[in-house]
Amino acid sequence: MAFESKSWLVLSLAVLMVASCMQQSVLGASQVPCLFVFGNSLSDSGNNNNLNTSAKANFLPYGIDFPTGPTGRYSNGLNPIDKLAQILGFEHFVPPFANLTGSDILKGVDYASGSAGIRKESGKQLGQNIDVGLQLTHHRLIVSKIAHKLGSLDNAVNYLKKCLYYVNIGTNDYEQNYFLPDIFNTSHIYTPQQYSKVLIHQLNHYLQTLHHFGARKTIMVGMDRLGCIPKARLTNNGSCIEKENVAAFLFNDQLKALVDRYNHKILPDSKFIFINSTAIIHDQSHGFTITDAACCQLNTTRGVCLPNLTPCQNRSQYKFWDGIHTTEAANILTATVSYSTSDPNIAHPMNIQKLLSSNSIN
Repeated sequence: MAFESKSWLVLSLAVLMVASCMQQSVLGASQVPCLFVFGNSLSDSGNNNNLNTSAKANFLPYGIDFPTGPTGRYSNGLNPIDKLAQILGFEHFVPPFANLTGSDILKGVDYASGSAGIRKESGKQLGQNIDVGLQLTHHRLIVSKIAHKLGSLDNAVNYLKKCLYYVNIGTNDYEQNYFLPDIFNTSHIYTPQQYSKVLIHQLNHYLQTLHHFGARKTIMVGMDRLGCIPKARLTNNGSCIEKENVAAFLFNDQLKALVDRYNHKILPDSKFIFINSTAIIHDQSHGFTITDAACCQLNTTRGVCLPNLTPCQNRSQYKFWDGIHTTEAANILTATVSYSTSDPNIAHPMNIQKLLSSNSIN
């Protein structure tokens, strides 16, 4: 009972903080003019719905707590981007690139795609996805449309310099590539240390392209402990798979180091931050009582929810919604803590709020 009360207390505090941050939205203003999102299923809001792939979440019980039901979000309700958009004061959620009907692209676009990775082949055994390179191609198209709206490419880039960019990518380069040695050869070619460097090298190229089109304030999100997600535990008698955790930590270390190089050497006209989401959702003080199992009934092979089956009722006490993705409760917590934390182990070298208030970038 104490744990249950604590869980509700955490969520209540998160809601109060969000409400405070959203005062600007009441006045019709957001803290940044636009938010652009790049990533995988952790950020996808519907880009996979019409793709020829099994990596979809546009069916119940996904979206059971979302205002409009299933949308393609891999959660029971809001994902971290939805909550971040609310905190920033946006009137609407960031729309998926696949469905921009009625949306204002000057407010931002979500390009993220379930099963997508940094490498083009990652996740493709499940069907089509939009790898981060193709997401950048889509962004170029949006930039050209913004240039048309604002009169020139220079005007567009100057406008885009004021926006916030969110990048959460890499998980599928392990879960849907490196750790599938019967399908992909990456683990035969690279050690985990080498592979993390290969991924970061390729990601660096994409980020510099994004910088060319105006990105000056960018959030880089590290990956979770891959060996401790419910999907991994199912294959290891309920225990974590430490080699997968080690691989995730290697990637996160490389990503954090890249953030430091950008800030001090490579792109000193920009600000990058690293968000250690693992440190947030695995902090036992946050009161989740079920931390190693999924809330929905799983396809045990893929770790996703089986369609149209009733999930758990006490969803705010669960850390994980399915075998891979976190619940709305955990997503609310992640976005809220990332925005305002003073813990450098979670947000390096600053939190999102300080990133936004840092000096204007030219």
